[in-house]
Amino acid sequence: MGKYLAGFIGAGNMGGIIASAVSKRVGKDAVAVCCSSNQSSQDAAVRIGCDAASFEEICDSRYIFLGIKPQMADSILPKVAECIKDRKDDYIVVSMLAGTTVDTLCKLCGTQKIVRIMPNTPSSVGEGVTLVCSSSVVSCDEVKAFCDLISFTGKTDVLPEKLFDAATALSGCGPAYVYMFLEALADGAVKCGLPRDLANEYAARTVLGASKLALLSDEHTGKLKDAVCSPGGSTIEGVSMLEKEGFRASVIDAVTAAFEKSRALGKK
Repeated sequence: MGKYLAGFIGAGNMGGIIASAVSKRVGKDAVAVCCSSNQSSQDAAVRIGCDAASFEEICDSRYIFLGIKPQMADSILPKVAECIKDRKDDYIVVSMLAGTTVDTLCKLCGTQKIVRIMPNTPSSVGEGVTLVCSSSVVSCDEVKAFCDLISFTGKTDVLPEKLFDAATALSGCGPAYVYMFLEALADGAVKCGLPRDLANEYAARTVLGASKLALLSDEHTGKLKDAVCSPGGSTIEGVSMLEKEGFRASVIDAVTAAFEKSRALGKK
């Protein structure tokens, strides 16, 4: 194993978030990034707080993270395969490529030492959900050590790969739906006369508090909703309007559409 514990090929949005979390966990000197050019590598290293390194140095790391886009797989992964072909079992290739299965990654990288993850953007503040699966040759102890490596992202969950598309449609795509809801919630308050800065803060804090209560409570979310709805009150009036406009059905349809798209990406 070379100089770095964790090396990142690509450090864009999600790659940069995970690299930053790993740097906080193990120290900046143990992490390096390599991007499409020397300048972009240097810029990413400064932004994240780690080293910039060559492609070969990244591929000599214990954990080789693939922070590239799926359409780059056919050009980048054979280069990874060439770099690691003479290594023993002292490495793991970690993929963040949406929809790209473990079997496909094994073929393109020329190795069975594959861990596949699907993080989400709240990982940048340590409140993310990262889904984890691996090939059969990656031991339970290796998976556990890997989950500890990325623990600063938030919750990590080891799932069967067959559940990845469904979970991705929720945790991976879900933040976008929540931001849309937050924006609409604040807009409604502004329409009613609340200043924009207060509307934005109250909306975010309301969703944060409701989410924390849902996580800590043993009650079904339907019962938590009922507890806010006084008979003949303002909340049930708002709930009635959301039902009339198909709010829940629209959310279900959004998750289903994202699931189908994720599944389709995996078949390419």
